This record gives sequence, structure tokens and C-alpha cells, in this order.
Amino acid sequence: EITLAEHEMPGLMATRTKYGPDQPLAGVRISGSLHMTIQTAVLIETLVALGATVRWASCNIYSTQDHAAAAIAATGVPVFAWKGETLKEYWECTLSALLF
Repeated sequence: EITLAEHEMPGLMATRTKYGPDQPLAGVRISGSLHMTIQTAVLIETLVALGATVRWASCNIYSTQDHAAAAIAATGVPVFAWKGETLKEYWECTLSALLF
């Protein structure tokens, strides 16, 4: 599914191709909080491909696509998100994404 989304996001893919070899984000730490969807997975993979160290939380307790979060977590990127988080869990996840 991520591969399909990559075809729908040519701007990010072109950015990876053009700037990936130069690693312009090497040494940069990025904490993200955005809906954890397949499209966000493509964004996260792009940030990593550009050299960034990334940690992620979802901005909405209902919008997380668990399979997208799992796919990114499987690459070694810390993802603190799952569909149906409680409000307490949401804030714990948000804090965890900020702690490098």
C-alpha cells in the first residue's frame, strides 16, 4: 500500500531522488504529529531518506491507520500511534514523540 501511495506523491519521490544522495537532513531530529496514514508513511520515509532521525505521533486518536503505523515502526522509526487511543494515551504518545 505504501508503494501505491508513492506513485500518487511524485513530489516527495522526486525530492528523494534529487536530494537523497546528499543527505541534507543528516543530523536533524524531527518530531512529527500528523494523521498517521499511508500518505504520512511516505512523508516519514522521505524524511529518513534525506537523513533525518524521525519520531512520530498521530494528531488524532481516531485517524490512525494501524497498518501504516506498524509498517513505519518496522523500519525502525519510533511511532507512537494507534487507532482509538484514550486521551491520556494520546498525550503520552505525543510526549514520547518529543523525547529523543
